[in-house]
Amino acid sequence: MEAQITVAYDDCSFTNSYRLVTTLTDARRYPAPALVTLHHQHWEHESAYFALRHTITDGRVLRSGDPVGVEQEMWALLALYQALRTVMVEVAESRPGTDPDRCGFTTAIQTARDLVVQAADVIKPGALGDRTTGVIGNRVLAGLLPHRRPRVSTRKVRSPVSRYAERQDDGRPDTSRLVTDLDVTALEPDPDLPSVSHDDRHTPAADRRRQRVLDLLHAQPDRQWHTRDLALHLGDITLSTMYRQLDRWAVNGLIAKTGPATYSSPRTRSIPLPPAEIRSLPGLESRPPGRPGTLLRIGGIATEAHGRTFRLRCRCGAWTRRPG
Repeated sequence: MEAQITVAYDDCSFTNSYRLVTTLTDARRYPAPALVTLHHQHWEHESAYFALRHTITDGRVLRSGDPVGVEQEMWALLALYQALRTVMVEVAESRPGTDPDRCGFTTAIQTARDLVVQAADVIKPGALGDRTTGVIGNRVLAGLLPHRRPRVSTRKVRSPVSRYAERQDDGRPDTSRLVTDLDVTALEPDPDLPSVSHDDRHTPAADRRRQRVLDLLHAQPDRQWHTRDLALHLGDITLSTMYRQLDRWAVNGLIAKTGPATYSSPRTRSIPLPPAEIRSLPGLESRPPGRPGTLLRIGGIATEAHGRTFRLRCRCGAWTRRPG
C-alpha cells in the first residue's frame, strides 16, 4: 500500500511517500491508514535484541563451547524472554488502557531473579506459578514507564565507507525531535507497468528513454526519484529493465545514485549528514583511539590497537592479530 505522511515538529514539517508491504489483506479488519500509522513502531524489535544481549546476559558471551550447547543456551534465553514478555502483556491487560510498552523489562527480570535467588515458595510448588506472576506483575505495575513520545530524526549511516554516507536533506531533523502532528493519507494503487519494454534503439536521440530521464531529473534537481516512479512516468518500460538502465547510467556518471534505488540529477548539491551519535555500550571502556598501544576492554576481551591493526587477547591470555 502507498501512503503520504506529513510529520510536524517544532513549527516545521516534511512530507514523504512510503510503501508498506503486508500480508494483512483484510481491509475491514486492518484498514490501510491504521497499518501505516503503526508502522513507525516496527523498530521496537531492536528492544528485544537489547534485552537478550544486555539486560538478560549483561553483555556476557555464551558459556558453551560447542554448537549443541550454544543452541541449548539460546533456547533457554528465548524461553525466559518470552515468559517474561507474556507476564508483562497480561499485567498490562489487567489494567485497561495501559500500553505494554510502559512495562519495564528490567523490573520484570530483576523481580524474577530475586524470586529464584531467595527460593520463594519452594515448599509449596502448587502455588509457585500464581505467586510468581503476582509478584512480578505487582512490581511492574508499580514502576510503569512514562508514555512513549513519538519522535522523528533523520537516518544516519554509521559506516564511514558506505556508498550512501552522504545523503540529500529530506526534511527530517538531524537530532531527535518530538512529533506534534502526524497526518497519514492512503494513496490509490499505481497503475501496472508493462510486461515488455519498448525498444527505443531506433528512436531519435532526443526522444530516447535516457534523454527523457535526464530531462526529468534536470527539471527537478532537488528531488530524489525512485526507480518505480521513473518507470511509471515513462510508461513504456518494465521495472527490472529500469533498474538495470538506471544503474548503468549511474556508473557512467550521467545520473547520481543517492540511495538504494533512488536517483537524482548529477547537478544536485550533496549535503552530507553529521556523524551519527553512537552511544557507549555497557562494559566498553576506552582511551582516545589512534595512538599505538591504546587498550580497549570489551566485556572479557582486551584489545590493543596499533594503527589499523588490532590484537585481541582472550581470557586465556593468548593474543590474536585481527586487521582493523
